[in-house]
Amino acid sequence: MALTEQEVADLAEFVCIPLVGDELQEMTNYLNDAIQVLEPIRDYATCDVEPTFHPNELIDATLRADVLSPERNLTRDEALANAAQHEDGSFRVPSILGEGGVS
Repeated sequence: MALTEQEVADLAEFVCIPLVGDELQEMTNYLNDAIQVLEPIRDYATCDVEPTFHPNELIDATLRADVLSPERNLTRDEALANAAQHEDGSFRVPSILGEGGVS
């Protein structure tokens, strides 16, 4: 199951990643190589296998609690001091998905 350049171009447009010049051909080759590596998985009978949310679900992987550390925390003014743009105590960042934002 190989992808065509048009399918990769459509996918790139959908995820807002512009591919220019030779990038379309390179990405098509890269994705087709990845698909080829994963293709043998289709040979395994997995229809009766329950999906696994986490491969180590039997292991207690509890993370530490979030604890405030006043000596390491920044004040709002300190955090905003190096921001390229800020407004009303918040960072202003460029839109990445065409939803508006900093112009």
